[in-house]
Amino acid sequence: MSSGIPLRKRLLVRLMITSVLIALCSVAATAWLAVQTTTRAIQEEQGQVLADDTDILRQLSGYAATHPSWAGVQDTVRRLSAATRRRIALTTADRTPIADSAKSRTALPPGAAATVDPLHTDTYSEPGAQLSGVDPRAVGPYRLTPLERARLGKLATLRQKCAARYGVDTTITWTPSGRPVLSDENGILPNSTVPEACADGQLNTLTHTEETALTRLTTLAEACLRRENVALPAKGFISLEFSSQAPQPQFALEGKNLGGHPTAIGAKGSECVAEARREQLDPDVAPVAELFLGTGDSALPHFDMSNANKAKIVGVTGLVLALTVAVTALVATRLVRPLRALTQAAQQPLEQHVRVPVTTRDETGILAVAFNELTERRERMEAQRKAMVSDIAHELRTPLTNIRGWLEVTRDGIVDPDPELLASLHEEAVLLQRVIDDLQDLAAADAGTLALHREAVHADELLAQVAAAHRVGAAAAGIGLRTGTDGTSAPTGSGTAWIDADPVRMRQALGNLVSNAIRHTPDGGTITLSAREEEDQVVLAVADTGSGIAVEDLPSVFDRFWRAEKSRSRRTGGSGLGLSIVRQLVAAHGGTVAVVSELGAGSVFTLRLPATDPPVDADEVR
Repeated sequence: MSSGIPLRKRLLVRLMITSVLIALCSVAATAWLAVQTTTRAIQEEQGQVLADDTDILRQLSGYAATHPSWAGVQDTVRRLSAATRRRIALTTADRTPIADSAKSRTALPPGAAATVDPLHTDTYSEPGAQLSGVDPRAVGPYRLTPLERARLGKLATLRQKCAARYGVDTTITWTPSGRPVLSDENGILPNSTVPEACADGQLNTLTHTEETALTRLTTLAEACLRRENVALPAKGFISLEFSSQAPQPQFALEGKNLGGHPTAIGAKGSECVAEARREQLDPDVAPVAELFLGTGDSALPHFDMSNANKAKIVGVTGLVLALTVAVTALVATRLVRPLRALTQAAQQPLEQHVRVPVTTRDETGILAVAFNELTERRERMEAQRKAMVSDIAHELRTPLTNIRGWLEVTRDGIVDPDPELLASLHEEAVLLQRVIDDLQDLAAADAGTLALHREAVHADELLAQVAAAHRVGAAAAGIGLRTGTDGTSAPTGSGTAWIDADPVRMRQALGNLVSNAIRHTPDGGTITLSAREEEDQVVLAVADTGSGIAVEDLPSVFDRFWRAEKSRSRRTGGSGLGLSIVRQLVAAHGGTVAVVSELGAGSVFTLRLPATDPPVDADEVR
């Protein structure tokens, strides 16, 4: 069955490919999301760890810059460890313990995180650190005495008030050495921004402590320059500056050229000044120490996409794909099985009318039910087609046989062609023509080519015309034919119902109903044609007091070649197509036809057609 379908077009293969693609996309999206989330979390954690490490290093460097030894640092280490939940350990260069937040004899991490040396510190460990690498909190001999601080504090207050009188708002900031400096929103004020009336120079004058320290620094720098064989500059070539982005002492060389670069001393002079400063501060700072950081007893773990991790990811991905394929194959097989049954049934010969079992109640089950109903309708239509062909053959054969027989006996001279014979032959020819015309009308209606010439038709006038056309035939059969409104006798044209219809076709439909009623109504019976309006519809009714129709035959009344009398005799006449034509004509007008009947009590055929407004000249037309 499936051998003729290319593999790539089979439903099972398509479902499996779709499921695999969905699984791949899901795995890829999940992996991407996991990687992105993990990476972001790691980055955030690393950022926090880096911030903690920097803060730890900054605080320990500050401790070393303000203490001549590490004695007493244990409390600071424990406080930082509790705040950061990190292990912090300080050792000498040969790993002799100085302080440790972990238990005694706990193994150190593999490597030191940093070296704590306030004289060679990272410039990022303290905002505003000097480019020389000296921690700005290491002031040593530059730390002012209490009397000097008090005197400079009074001078700073006076200058602040003076600047305020000239509209300059300032703030007093104390440097690590104990010297106050004035700053505004842009930072420490240089002398050029101080109002001239306030710039007395007293606040920036060196104190005795600073002069003594500066003299010692100059001596050390000169010794360095002699060792480097550099000519000594003029006396006082080192000055102490207080203007900086951070409140700390700054050391510079005097005597710069017009371009702003150092002259005689150059790079060697700057190196000697920095070396002299470290030598001067060394006795007042703690010795160099190694800083170890970790979590618990080990170093910080780090994310590593190892081969084992990669193998796990590949294995899980493969397992997901395998499960996807297996589940898809199972589900797809169950889904495809009913479709295969439908395909096999559809490929069987039409005359077998094969049906398929309905095993599910989903879309496939609905399709199977629809297929079986289609098969049943096709079977019924095939049976109707065969019966119709047989009926047509019978209907055409009878008049043709009569015509042929009479013509043959007339040709052989057995019967003379008298007027009675000719009238009989004409009657048979008319019957044959009527059957052919009925079949032609039905074929046109089935093909949708039935031509209609619509116009506004008055319902009562239509009934009057039909009654006039059949009144003679009804009288000959001893049947009363009348028209009325709502089932009661009324003068013709007394109603107001109008329909948009083809008057010729509507007379044909009503005429078929009246002819059918005449054939099935005994002598002395009555046929009534009536019309009434119901909301937006016009109801035309043909009621008779004839033999009626059995209840079980009512659904077949409008079938082609159906007769209440099951024999094929012509006692009641007709071709068996009249009521089928009525249904087709009414449907072409957008209406419906129905029948109510009781065996032995007569029948009522009801036509419901859309109502329309009367024409403007309705009174003149009528």
